[in-house]
Amino acid sequence: MAENSEPSRTKVAEKIEHRSTFKNFLSCRFSPIFLLIALVLAISFLTRIALLLKTGKSFDWTVKNITGSFAIGTFFDLAMSTYLIVPFVLQLWLMSDRIYDRKWKWFAIGGYILVIGIFLFTNLVPADFNADLKKGVAAYIVLRFLIFIFLLFKDSSFRKKWRTGVLYFDFFLVIFLLLFNAISEWFFWDEFSVRYNFIAVDYLVYTNEVLGNIKESYPIPAIVAVILIVTTAIFLLIRPVIKKSVYAPSTFFSRTVIAVVLILITLLNYVGVKEEWRNFSKNEYANELAGNGIFQFGNAFWHNELDFFKFYKTLPDEEAFKIVRQDLLNKNSTFTTNDVFNIERQITYEQPELKHNVVLISVESLSGDFMKALGGEKNITPYLDSLVSKSIFFKSLYASGTRTVRGLESLSLGLPPSSGQSIVKRPNNENLFSLGTVFKSKGYITQYIYGGYSYFDNMKQFFSNNDYDVIDRDALKPEEVHYQNIWGVADEDLFTLAGRTLDRNHATGKPFFSQIMTVSNHRPFTYPEGRIDISPDNHVREGAVKYTDYAINRFLKESLAKPWFNNTIFVIVADHCAGSAGSVELPVTGYHIPMLMYAPAIIKQPMVVDRLVAQIDIPPTILGMLNFSYKSKFLGQDIFNLREGKEKAFISTYQGLGFIENERLVIQSPVRKIKQFKPNFATGSATEERVTDSLAKKAIAYYQVSSWLFKNKRYNRN
Repeated sequence: MAENSEPSRTKVAEKIEHRSTFKNFLSCRFSPIFLLIALVLAISFLTRIALLLKTGKSFDWTVKNITGSFAIGTFFDLAMSTYLIVPFVLQLWLMSDRIYDRKWKWFAIGGYILVIGIFLFTNLVPADFNADLKKGVAAYIVLRFLIFIFLLFKDSSFRKKWRTGVLYFDFFLVIFLLLFNAISEWFFWDEFSVRYNFIAVDYLVYTNEVLGNIKESYPIPAIVAVILIVTTAIFLLIRPVIKKSVYAPSTFFSRTVIAVVLILITLLNYVGVKEEWRNFSKNEYANELAGNGIFQFGNAFWHNELDFFKFYKTLPDEEAFKIVRQDLLNKNSTFTTNDVFNIERQITYEQPELKHNVVLISVESLSGDFMKALGGEKNITPYLDSLVSKSIFFKSLYASGTRTVRGLESLSLGLPPSSGQSIVKRPNNENLFSLGTVFKSKGYITQYIYGGYSYFDNMKQFFSNNDYDVIDRDALKPEEVHYQNIWGVADEDLFTLAGRTLDRNHATGKPFFSQIMTVSNHRPFTYPEGRIDISPDNHVREGAVKYTDYAINRFLKESLAKPWFNNTIFVIVADHCAGSAGSVELPVTGYHIPMLMYAPAIIKQPMVVDRLVAQIDIPPTILGMLNFSYKSKFLGQDIFNLREGKEKAFISTYQGLGFIENERLVIQSPVRKIKQFKPNFATGSATEERVTDSLAKKAIAYYQVSSWLFKNKRYNRN
C-alpha cells in the first residue's frame, strides 16, 4: 500500500501545480487580454458556422472548403484580435500610481499641456486632412487631462477602483460590440452574401440613412436587449479576472516586455497579413467565410480606391488605346484626331435628327428574373411584362456593377466601371463628358430627379456638375407625400414630382431629357397600403418590386393624357440587380437586367433585342434613337449600329473587373491577376479555361483606357 502511495501523491501534486499555474495566469496583469482574444475566436467561430448554414447548398461542401474556411478564418480572426487588444495593452501596461508621485506629476501635467497646445494652437497636425478627427482627438486628450487632475487628489485605493471601473466599462462595451457585429454580419450576409466590403464603408458615411434603414428593417430593441443579456452573462463570467489584473503585482519591466511583444505582433500583422490570402477556393462563398468581417472592413476602408495602374495588369498605354480605338470604329463614326490617346469620334446618321423628349427611369434593384419575360415565375412585374410586346425589349443586357452609383456611372458617362470607388463618388469628377452634355448641346432641358435626398452617394455634386439639374424630395410639398422611409418618398410620390416637372418642361417649349431614379425597391421594402396584393407589413422584396411596377404603371397611364406624351420615349432600365452573389466571383446572372424602350406613338415596330448589351451602351443607343450627330467620348456604342460580333459587356465588383465577349468572361483582379471563364448564362456558374491572349488584351485595354482618361482629365466635356 505504501509503495503505491508515492505515484498517487505525484499525480495530486501535478494537478495542484497545473491549477496553480492556471490560477496565476488568470491573476496576472495581462490575463484579460488573452481572454479577449479567446472571446474573439469563439464569437467568430460561431458566426462562421451560422453564415455557413445560412449559405446552405450554394457552398461547395468539400473537406478542403470546410477546413480551409475555418482554418484560414481562424488566422484572420487572430489577426483582427491583435488590433482590438492594442488599447487594452496600452491601458494595462501604463497603469501605475507612480505618475501621481510628487516627482513625476509635473512632467505629466507639462506633457498634457504641451500636447493640447499642439492640437489647439498650431498646425503641426494639419486640420485639412480631417478637421473633425483633429477636434475629436484634442477633445479626448483634454478629457484625459481632466481625469488625471481629478485622480491627482485621490488616494491609491480610489485610483485602483477607478481603473477597475474603467476596465469593466471598456470590456463590457467591447463584448457588446463584438456580439452586435456578429448579428450585423448575419444581416449583411443575408443582403449581399459577402463579408463586410466597400459597401459597408460607403454606408458608414451616410449614417442617418443607414441607421434609419436598420431601424425600419429590423426589430432593433429586441435584438439589442438579447445582446445586452448575453453581454452581461459573459461579463459576469470574466469580471473576477479583470479585477484581479488591476491589483496584480507587476514590475514596469515585465509589463513592458509583454506589451512590446504584443504591439510588435500587431505591427507585423499590419505589414505582413494580406486580405487576399483568404482566396483559397474556386467557391466564392468559401473564400468569404475564410475572412473576418471586421478585418475586411478595415481593409476596405483603407483601400476604397484602387489605382488601376498599380493593382491590375496593364499594357503599354499606346497599345491599349490602339486596341480600343480599333474596336470603336463603326460604320457611322470617325475619329476626330489621329492622336492615339484620344477616343473622340464624330457620330453621324443619315436620317434627320429627331427632337423627341426622353424620360429615363432607372429602377432600383430590378433583377432580370423578376420579369416573366426573362424567366421570372412570381408575376411581380405584371405591368412591365405587359409592355414587352409594345416596346423595344432588351433581353441580354448586363449591369456594370452591384450598387446604384455603378448604374448611374454607366447611364451618365458610358464608361466601364472603375476599379475601387465609382466615379460618381470620387473627387475631381466634375465637367465630364456625359449623356447630359450631349442633350444640353442640342438645346434640351436636362434633369436628374431623385426620390431621396440627393446628397446621398454624392449624387447632387456629381450630376449638378455634369450638365444635369438636380431635383430631389425637397421639391415635394408635405401633402404630396403619401409615404416615406429613410431612403426617400414612395415611388408614386416621386412620379408625382416627375410628372409636374415634365409638365413645366413642356411649357417652356424646349425638349427635355429627364432621368428618374426610384427608391422603393430597397430594404426595408415598405410602401403605402392598399396599392398591391402584397402587404407592406411583410417587408419582402417581392412586394417592393410589385409596388414599383404599380407606380410605373400609374405614372405612364397619367402621362398618356399629357400633351408631351406622344413626343416622348420612355426608357425603363434597372440600375443593378437585387443581388449578385454566387459560387463564382462574378456570376453573370447577378448582373442580368431588363430594359424597355416604350413610345407607342414613335416606335412603330416593337421588337426583342437578343444581342449582348452593356449598360454603358445605353447612352449612345438612346442618342442613336434620335439620330443625333455629335462628338462622342463614350466607350459604349449604339447597339443598333454595332457590327455583328462586336457586342460586349462589363460587369464588376469593387475589385473584380469583368469583360464579356463571344460567350467568354475575362476577370481582372488585384494584384495583376487575370482569369478566363466560360460562363453559363442560365445558372451563373462558370468553368475556368485557358486565357486567350487577344481577349485578355481587349479586356485590359478597355479598363485601362477608361482609367487613363479619367486620371489624365481627358474625359472632360471640352
